[in-house]
Amino acid sequence: MKRAKVFLFLQIMKFRLISLSLMNMNPKPFLFLVTTLSVLFLSCCGKPSSEQGFRDYDSILHNDTLRVGTMYGSSTFFNLRDEDMGFDYELIRKFTDDNGLVLQLTIARSLPELTKLLDEGKVDILAYRLAITNESKLKYLFTSNEYLNSQVLVQRSGDSSIHNVVDLIGKTIDVNKGTKYEERIRHLNEELGGGIHIRLVEDSLGPDALIEQVSMDSIDYTVCEKDIALLNRTYYNNIDCSLDVSFQQRASWAVRKENVKLQEAVNKWFEESIKDTYYKQLYDKYFVQAKYFGAQMVTTFGPNSKVPRGAISPYDAIFKSQAPKIGWDWRLLAAICFEESGFSNEVTSWMGAIGVMQLMPRTVRQLGYTAEQMRNPSLCIEASVKCLLGLEKMFMIVPNPDERIKFILAAYNAGPGHVIDARNLARKYGANPNAWENNVEHYLILKREREYYTDPVVKSGYFRGERSARYVREVISTFHHFKHR
Repeated sequence: MKRAKVFLFLQIMKFRLISLSLMNMNPKPFLFLVTTLSVLFLSCCGKPSSEQGFRDYDSILHNDTLRVGTMYGSSTFFNLRDEDMGFDYELIRKFTDDNGLVLQLTIARSLPELTKLLDEGKVDILAYRLAITNESKLKYLFTSNEYLNSQVLVQRSGDSSIHNVVDLIGKTIDVNKGTKYEERIRHLNEELGGGIHIRLVEDSLGPDALIEQVSMDSIDYTVCEKDIALLNRTYYNNIDCSLDVSFQQRASWAVRKENVKLQEAVNKWFEESIKDTYYKQLYDKYFVQAKYFGAQMVTTFGPNSKVPRGAISPYDAIFKSQAPKIGWDWRLLAAICFEESGFSNEVTSWMGAIGVMQLMPRTVRQLGYTAEQMRNPSLCIEASVKCLLGLEKMFMIVPNPDERIKFILAAYNAGPGHVIDARNLARKYGANPNAWENNVEHYLILKREREYYTDPVVKSGYFRGERSARYVREVISTFHHFKHR
């Protein structure tokens, strides 16, 4: 327990010192001291990553560390704006926090690699919804937070939506080649006596991409697991995923057969989290709460918004005072603000971003501010300019200043790690790492596909890059609109 608290203190100190560098202060002597202390601390206590072999729950508590295995995915684990997120990740993180444990996360690139981590004693638990089958029950103990999942038809909502599988006869369904989705739709076609047109798509184009194509009316139907469909429905408000095309499949987290006490601890904690509504709130965050945020904010900019006559926003004077610090046209800051919050100071996004410039909690802390200060538009805009300055320094490698702005905007929306990954992918596959359209933008979008987010040059994993690509386009478009109004 003490080791966990000391380690947390050292990490907070490091974040604080990083914020000094963003404010053009010199933290190097102090950062060196904290880094040295961190290394000595881990050396004395035993570095968690070196631990291998089976550990029962008593050993886990004694060592203050829970070793967790998972995989990247839209509902399991991903990084957004430098914040680690994901339904399963946040759930296991809450368990470790509540039990005074340090969370040590290992990311596998495939399901066989993930289960191998547990089999070899390199992790204590899989925070990943593993299918509960007769075969898997012989190998593992499953925790009580079971999920009932099924494959569903994804279609556009409306009067013409299909509500019976028989009505699929004569329709064309796009599914990934060589996947369980293809297998299931072929079995369904046989059960119906034929008539479903199955169009196979290469597996490099995953379920998220196919659902987006359904939403955009590029294809009519696809099939995927219900939890993936529900999550995507929070991004696309015209998606219907109510029709099951398979039986339900149970899935849950897993521990080794010997680890009964760990299973019991997780089960007990899970029952308590259900009672205090934490689980429901987390579930709603990922699978219910709408994330097509920008479209909602546009409606706030109109006759009812408190914008002085002839002005772009209520904060024009603040933008004009802050813009010289970064050497930008003040209207570009206004365009970012509009796309982030619609000039609304009371907005908190589903991911926790706050204020008119929608800064993430970790970024706010690193810049030396508090969440309360971000409700002050002047301080929030000031903090965002400091953040943008840090990103500009990071992407000075992009020689063209107009192109560099697009990289900065993408990093502001996505987090710099994903943009750096996209540059690395562009370079690897022969594209221009210093050009945005049809180059780095293209590979940022591809980071939602397993082939790319598991590529060795990628360090930040899975990401829904199409939204950041759209964000860059919209900010630039809004900026030009503001310039000519």
